[in-house]
Amino acid sequence: MTIELSKRIQRVKPSPTLAVSAKAKQMKAAGKDVISFSAGEPDFSTPESICNAAIKAIEDRKTRYTPASGIPELRTAVVEKLKRENELEYQASDIVISVGAKHSLYNIIQSLINDGDEVIIAQPYWVSYPAMIQLAGGVPKIIDTIASGYKVTPEQLVTAVTGQTKAFIFNNPSNPTGVVYSQQEIEALAKVCIENNIIVISDEIYEHLIYDGLNHYSIAQCPEMQERTIVVNGVSKSYAMTGWRIGYMAGPTNIAAAVGKLQSQSTSNPTSIAQYGALEALTGDQAFIKEWRDEFSRRRDILCERLSALDSVKCIKPQGAFYMFVDMSALLTRAYQGETIKTTLRLAELLLEKILIAVVPGEAFGAPGFIRFSYAVSADVINTGIDRLAGFIKELS
Repeated sequence: MTIELSKRIQRVKPSPTLAVSAKAKQMKAAGKDVISFSAGEPDFSTPESICNAAIKAIEDRKTRYTPASGIPELRTAVVEKLKRENELEYQASDIVISVGAKHSLYNIIQSLINDGDEVIIAQPYWVSYPAMIQLAGGVPKIIDTIASGYKVTPEQLVTAVTGQTKAFIFNNPSNPTGVVYSQQEIEALAKVCIENNIIVISDEIYEHLIYDGLNHYSIAQCPEMQERTIVVNGVSKSYAMTGWRIGYMAGPTNIAAAVGKLQSQSTSNPTSIAQYGALEALTGDQAFIKEWRDEFSRRRDILCERLSALDSVKCIKPQGAFYMFVDMSALLTRAYQGETIKTTLRLAELLLEKILIAVVPGEAFGAPGFIRFSYAVSADVINTGIDRLAGFIKELS
């Protein structure tokens, strides 16, 4: 007997970034010396104080169900964080703690989007945005930003708006490009959203990873925007807690209530122990964040310099996150051992198979011809990996 799957799930493709990381890990487990530029997670260890807080939670037997929307202490800590760092005023009832920022995004989209609603996203986009929209019955409305330096302009946003437009997903700093919008650029986009009655889902998970003396500015801080913005963030990237799976949303009370209701009927509460670790992350010592940011900035500079020196490779130095989105389209007409490469999807396969480098092809982000490199690896690993890549390129005919 063949059980027929729902049309909904048949429309969804597996996450390409997770697939590449999984294959690289399998090869490493088999003893192969794989260098992975694919991971979307810091290579630092979770700070000891956070781990100790989770251990104490276990010792104190805080291992039972919590409220579905998160423990009150953590929701309050998020309120205080948003006031302290972002000058935004919320109540605990406006906050929902979820199983990672990805889960927050999924819950929000499910709670907001009806069949046929359009959601605007910038291309290159984080891989899960289109799938989440489609799962809710919505329609991804794509704005191609490659020609505009990977940033949505107000003119592009206005042009994308139709009578079916419900929301705009704004990712700043961006995955996969690492671009950071200035306050002036954000205010110009906010003006368009207000004039066209658009809800903004603001993905700010890389908030603390911004370089070159720039500061994070949330679109919710713009006048009249907090009431139409849902801020999404979490502890995964800033605190090296990717496996802990704790994210959060902050937004209008009715949206938070809807998300909490959905979560109560799906996952229920996030893991209790992880919540206490996240509480320590948000309320404890933050000094290490600057140290990590400085190290990421140093690695970015090394990677950008090495890539820029390669034949037929173009890259723009990012100002945030820990990714570099690299134009490798000039390599696609060339051949490796008699095979014309043709696509960055095939190029990524060859890099993994032949020189043991794992990267994510641009096809995953809606941008064929590009490859995303993560510099959440040591400087030595970066140099060794790019040495291999340089040798590979020299073999192309």
